[in-house]
Amino acid sequence: MRRRRTLYFSLHGQSGDIVLSHLVTPDESDRSSPVLETRGITKVFARNIANKDISIQLRRGEIVAILGENGAGKTTLMNILFGLYRPSGGEIFLDGRSVVFDSPRDAIRNGLGMVHQHFMLVPTLTVTQNIILGAEPVRFGHIRYREAREKVAELAGRYHFGVDPDARVEDLSVGLQQRVEILKALYRNARILILDEPTGVLTGIEVDELFTVLKRLASQGTSIIVITHKLEEVKRLSDRVYILRRGVMAGERRTSDVQAHELASLMVGREVVLRGRRAGSEASPSPILAAHELEVRSSRGFMALRGCSFAVGPGEILGLAGVEGNGQKELADAVVGLASIEKGTLVFKGQDISRWGVKKRIMAGMGTVPQDRRGAGLVLPFSIEENLLIGASDLPPFNRRGFLDFSAVRRNGEKLMESFDIRAPGAAASASTLSGGNQQKVILAREFSRAPSFLLVCQPTRGLDVGATEYIYGRLRDLRDAGAAVLLISMELEEIFDLSDRIAVLHEGRVVFEKPASQTTQAEVGEYMIRGLAETRG
Repeated sequence: MRRRRTLYFSLHGQSGDIVLSHLVTPDESDRSSPVLETRGITKVFARNIANKDISIQLRRGEIVAILGENGAGKTTLMNILFGLYRPSGGEIFLDGRSVVFDSPRDAIRNGLGMVHQHFMLVPTLTVTQNIILGAEPVRFGHIRYREAREKVAELAGRYHFGVDPDARVEDLSVGLQQRVEILKALYRNARILILDEPTGVLTGIEVDELFTVLKRLASQGTSIIVITHKLEEVKRLSDRVYILRRGVMAGERRTSDVQAHELASLMVGREVVLRGRRAGSEASPSPILAAHELEVRSSRGFMALRGCSFAVGPGEILGLAGVEGNGQKELADAVVGLASIEKGTLVFKGQDISRWGVKKRIMAGMGTVPQDRRGAGLVLPFSIEENLLIGASDLPPFNRRGFLDFSAVRRNGEKLMESFDIRAPGAAASASTLSGGNQQKVILAREFSRAPSFLLVCQPTRGLDVGATEYIYGRLRDLRDAGAAVLLISMELEEIFDLSDRIAVLHEGRVVFEKPASQTTQAEVGEYMIRGLAETRG
């Protein structure tokens, strides 16, 4: 029997121009029929099989998660769906018909939209200008900007996005910029959205707001694919989840029927342990690092730390929680010597180091793992072995009489690559070619190799999969158990509780809460993060 198609269109603007929406078939209103399907998708790069025989289905108004470790083939599969890659084998079906996308333009024309992990926005343009870029409504050679702005405002209002069409993108928070990317896809009549690691750079509150937006879109018929490696977010957001492991399908589950530990095991092929409290004595009361009433200004000139005090002793991890923007960056910069301390003191192993430079702090036994691994932790064009040498190139055994001993540099690189399971063709490989997890391992290897007595670590697993997270947690616990003091700054409450012996909360530049991790809860810590409340010392 022939299938009937109904063509819907709408009138926009005073000129009465017809703007074509997508074709709607009876199948689209039937949740049992897939609007998008892949059958046996395979992608080979040279000798590397990125995807092998991948089959998934997406139905109308459904949110499906694609879960997997870094390098599992998630992004490759989505790039195939969006026309960025041509598959080596297999087929894509849209509303039951086989389609071939030669470019993203083909995918967009067929109702697909993609929000990339790194936003594709022009900071100096307005929201409206960014949304219509490349799809400007033109008449007689002139862009009908007023009409476009009205449509953007209507879309933002319909989905409660809270985005000002006239705001400059550079003035928006990261969460609002992401909504602009989603609006850009909806403006182009996307009915299928693909989001690549959408929560990687968002705060907890922004994640909650994003999930509200996505669920509202799904309830109104938009079908959504979310690429992620975060297990709890899969449980919170998606209806079904596909798990990829090393380019092949490791399983499919309804998220309401599966536990996070099972998803983790499917991702990595073994049991994964992230939590693990140390059994042993309490940390020494004599701190390795202590901050007393620190006052530090931000780069914009306002006082970001306002009497901040804390202490961390040998053999413990102090987790510093807080909503982003409450002085974490300024505190980290003050600890490592990148920011001036206007008032207060910073004491390291009994010495006031408030006026010490970065190099002197490193030589005294301080290490740091910065939040921005690519911008502050590594020199990306440098090789792995060169990055492992940063801060020690003038020291023996690497430097002899003012000249580098390249054989010693190579031996050090190969040794640390093996010890820290850094996966790369060799020590001469560029750091820019590594996955996020391996880049983080390079930084950890460099800092740990100096046997620091104190380590500042900021957002250690942001953007990393569960396997890399487990590995990094283990190395941090090993350092702690060897007697070092670790100050952990993280926006992830779950990470704070997984790693910390004590937990403190930074709110508006002050520590307002502090307790042993075993004596508090995420709900209690979260309340202090949001409201600040009165200072409480446990």
